[in-house]
Amino acid sequence: MKIRLLGVRGSTPAPGADFVRYGGHTSCVAITPSGESDPTLLLDAGTGIRSVTELLSGPAFHGSILLTHLHWDHVCGLPFFGAGDHPASSVDVHLPAQLRCSGRDLLARGMSPPSFPIGPEDLRGNWTFRAEEPGARRIAGFEVGCADVAHKGGRTYGYRVSDAHGAIAYLPDHNPARGRSDRALELIAGVDVLLHDAQFVESERAMADDYGHATVNDAIALAVRAQVGTLVLTHHSPTRTDDELDLMAATVSAPMPVIIGREGQVLEVNG
Repeated sequence: MKIRLLGVRGSTPAPGADFVRYGGHTSCVAITPSGESDPTLLLDAGTGIRSVTELLSGPAFHGSILLTHLHWDHVCGLPFFGAGDHPASSVDVHLPAQLRCSGRDLLARGMSPPSFPIGPEDLRGNWTFRAEEPGARRIAGFEVGCADVAHKGGRTYGYRVSDAHGAIAYLPDHNPARGRSDRALELIAGVDVLLHDAQFVESERAMADDYGHATVNDAIALAVRAQVGTLVLTHHSPTRTDDELDLMAATVSAPMPVIIGREGQVLEVNG
């Protein structure tokens, strides 16, 4: 499979000259099955999802979106996804079940008047919204597992996506210092690529705990414990400049390859 990072910022977009090299869009990853040209599975729908449209061979998206949780920075791109909001689109959205609400109603808590001019049902094309419990299922041609992870302010999932050639795990919002469940550890164990929250550095530990995120050291410790192949640090602080991320890349130390996630970056996962 091919994974393309389309948004690597957390909390809010980061525009401006200091954020050009790593990019300022919020969380979104596009996954393309082996042997195909178009992505069929999207992880999160931050502002980075707008870039999916230009990757497609046609005007409409046909596939699925996995939302880790419903914080603004992970869903605010959804109504601005041109190939999704298209009469010919077919989009299946999966999100964490909670509050005894339907998937549509959960999303509408932030996407409906007076907070937003339209509701989920006003998106053009064929959309479904599924509130999912943890577990394993087949989605968009991939085997997908999801489990609860520790994060503040609403139910949050981590995802494992695999095919015959390899596996990745995606935990962009995770505070492992608050607890690492056995199910979460199973989710990431032995994956070829782990994309993990690295919004804070160790000197910002108190802030990481306040907001429910990981430090770079947290992410590395988790990757070591899970014996992952490559660690991709993502969900960068919106105040972390390109120069600061360059310094992180030059100084980070781990027993596996560590990549500082960069918007537009493409990784091939072949086991």
